[in-house]
Amino acid sequence: MEQAVIVYLILRGGQFGAPHERQSVQVLEDRLQQVVSYAGVGEFDGDQFGEGKCTLYLYGPDAEKLFLVIEPVLRSAPVAAGGYAIKRLGAAVDLDAKEVRVSW
Repeated sequence: MEQAVIVYLILRGGQFGAPHERQSVQVLEDRLQQVVSYAGVGEFDGDQFGEGKCTLYLYGPDAEKLFLVIEPVLRSAPVAAGGYAIKRLGAAVDLDAKEVRVSW
């Protein structure tokens, strides 16, 4: 079963964020990819920019373990301030999968 952690970052520089915000998001993505890969808890699958936010997609067999690995990185990244994540504790096709919102 593939679970997910979907991270929502609030951008202040317009619909797609200011250039410095997009650059900071790229640095954050690189760091997330490193820690997730090193811990062997899943994978970073990409991003989506628009409507004043950036959404990051991470998947793995256990959303709780995945979030435990990425939480310190998110808390330490200024671009993630004010953001939140949704931990989906079940497969995407499972309409009854529990979802937990976490803010930092």
